[in-house]
Amino acid sequence: MSEITGFTADTAAALPLYVLDREQFAAWKDGQPAATQAWLASQGFTAGAFTTALLPGADGLAGAVIGVGDRADAYSYSHAPHALPEGSVWQLASELPAAELALLQLGWGLGSYRFDRYRKRHRAPARLVAEPTGEVADLIAASLRVRDWVNTPTEDMGPQQLEDAARTLADAHGAQVEAITGDELLKQNFPAIHAVGRASHRAPRLVVLRWGKDTDPALVLVGKGVCFDTGGLDIKPADGMRNMKKDMGGAAHALALAGLVMARGLPVRLTLLVPAVENAIGPDAFRPGEVIATRKGLSVEIDNTDAEGRVILCDALTFASEQKPDLVLDFATLTGAARIALGPDLPALFSNDDNVAQQWLQAGDATRDPVWRMPLWRPYLRYLSSGIADLANAGSRMAGSVTAALYLERFLEDGQRWAHLDVYAWNDGERPGRPAGGEALALRSAWAMLKQRYS
Repeated sequence: MSEITGFTADTAAALPLYVLDREQFAAWKDGQPAATQAWLASQGFTAGAFTTALLPGADGLAGAVIGVGDRADAYSYSHAPHALPEGSVWQLASELPAAELALLQLGWGLGSYRFDRYRKRHRAPARLVAEPTGEVADLIAASLRVRDWVNTPTEDMGPQQLEDAARTLADAHGAQVEAITGDELLKQNFPAIHAVGRASHRAPRLVVLRWGKDTDPALVLVGKGVCFDTGGLDIKPADGMRNMKKDMGGAAHALALAGLVMARGLPVRLTLLVPAVENAIGPDAFRPGEVIATRKGLSVEIDNTDAEGRVILCDALTFASEQKPDLVLDFATLTGAARIALGPDLPALFSNDDNVAQQWLQAGDATRDPVWRMPLWRPYLRYLSSGIADLANAGSRMAGSVTAALYLERFLEDGQRWAHLDVYAWNDGERPGRPAGGEALALRSAWAMLKQRYS
């Protein structure tokens, strides 16, 4: 997977870098030589958000200014690695407060990323004289893992590769992993996961990672691992299927968050559950109108085979609830309705616990990694009614993200504290620090919330 880039310890060729917002820039500019002031004025540079100005010197480049907006947002600094000249080396011209320095390093690490597994980079990032360590380094690494896993095509990121990713994390942190695979899912009572994945030439599985002390509070993370979603027999149109390699984005987030929990030594008893399948088309594909069994004992009529994520998650959530944990968090690229409601940048948060929801909302504000709470409006369960089963997996087009969350909640034990994040896991286009493709959304705020809750 991608290594952290954009940093160096070599100061020999380093040039001074000024990190300024508009207000700071005005005062700083007044102290510069007249020629420098004229140069900046000729470009209309005011240190606005996501801007950069190179400073000329007698022998060429003498330094640079990066303009920042919200200094508490790591992405305010993330444009610099690809806005400054390729391969150039930069050293801060003045010290920053510790919190701001950490955000600068985090943003620089995120902004330096490009997915280069299948082709060489077009250019190298500019390098900052710094060495991210501790939590900053772990946050960068976790975010890059999500991007890499989501960007990787399904041929190289199928159910087995998701299992391999969990095993790699486990090996690094002394965790244990087991995988319940193929027909063994039926023997161990995970029939819904099996039903969705049985048509693929690559066996469905439930990946289970365990870590931590028995005496610590139990935390279960669940991630939707649909490695490719054709829509099944309710097949998606071509444009809807094009980016469905990203339908394991929930699993990517849960895996990366589990990695953070273990790397930072959070005092919890962690269980990570990744139901990993391909929703494929074949002679054994599950069909519209079928009634399938679930681990919970509830029967589910398949109204739409393209609502498969909630079907694999329901078995995993039942199993999660059986552990009687303090908290269950699930992550899923679950509904287009959430994107229609909130767009690509705001993951939809559903929770049956106001304290958990408020903690995550506050963490999102503090880290500038936001979530938006949506209602678990239980009267809408009527949209999931079935004439022949306990409930249907889909139904009306009304309130699609709400009904999906309500479906999931049915498979938890009464009183189980739970939050569900409907996340896009993707950037549709290029923005500073956010290259097109896979993206970690609300990962940093999820970590901040858990750290506050359990440290």
